[in-house]
Amino acid sequence: MKITVFEIEPWECETFRDLNQDHQVRFEEGNLTADNAGQYQDTEIISVFIYSKLTQEALSKLKNLKCIATRSTGFDHIDLDYCKENQITVCYVPTYGENTVAEHVFALLLAISHRLVEAADRTRKGDFSQQGLQGFDLRGKTMGVVGTGNIGRHTLKIAKGFGMEIIASDVEQDQQLARELGFEYLELKELLGRADVVSLHVPGSEATRGLLGEEQIEAIKDGAILINTSRGPVVEVQPLLKALSSGKIAAAGLDVLPEEPVIREEAELLRSVFSREHNLETLLADHVLLRLRNVIITPHSAFNTREAMQRILDTTRENIDAFLAGEPSNVVER
Repeated sequence: MKITVFEIEPWECETFRDLNQDHQVRFEEGNLTADNAGQYQDTEIISVFIYSKLTQEALSKLKNLKCIATRSTGFDHIDLDYCKENQITVCYVPTYGENTVAEHVFALLLAISHRLVEAADRTRKGDFSQQGLQGFDLRGKTMGVVGTGNIGRHTLKIAKGFGMEIIASDVEQDQQLARELGFEYLELKELLGRADVVSLHVPGSEATRGLLGEEQIEAIKDGAILINTSRGPVVEVQPLLKALSSGKIAAAGLDVLPEEPVIREEAELLRSVFSREHNLETLLADHVLLRLRNVIITPHSAFNTREAMQRILDTTRENIDAFLAGEPSNVVER
């Protein structure tokens, strides 16, 4: 079969290279898009990461496509309805970085609580004064985790290790986990009103889009910290900006933004002004967030450790091998 692996770095190719013994494998550093999909119309299997937007327009140009092996747990970048209608199998990576992303949550939180960015910038300039750098302890604070899947439960465990009180909210409650760790499940609004730190761990979908909108952000405890390592659209950015500017939310640590794929290149911002695909108001709000002193933003890199990336690659290779053997694994059901 003809296999194309997109968004791939040179060191990652080794996981797939020996497929060339029986198949034709092509590696592409760039994304698959509706504009370039026509170049790969003979491809039967593709592997992508989350920045390739597999819309109906893009997929319709892949005339021979039989399988998509996404190197991610989320699959909101894939038009699943089109895939179902056209008998395209979609495989994903169920778990790979639960501890990795949870650790990043606390990297962001500690950077905020100890003012690490400001302190490092100041001392780099030769200024060793401590004025304005007073932080706060995590011990004794309440951590509210929204979504208690693999990543959420690791976040709860780490929070407990810091001596924090823990509470959670989820549409599917794991009461055994609650008993083991000693936390209670609350309705979202109640959690938001009680937590000193709110950490989001829900999948990206239409059901979670705008999960934290104006009403929910208004319900957040005054002076709380918001951490989002899930998906950008889970939080409506305009009310978040308002809350950060007024001090309603004291600070935010964000690994994701709503229009994050677009603002990766400034040229895309200019093009998007004339595009209906992107929300210009949200784009501009994202850019304002980047410049706020009480916001720390990382480039969707919470997952990006060598160990987690290798787990992604290994599972993806297993998914491709299973499909080739006629026994697909980790299939997204629709």
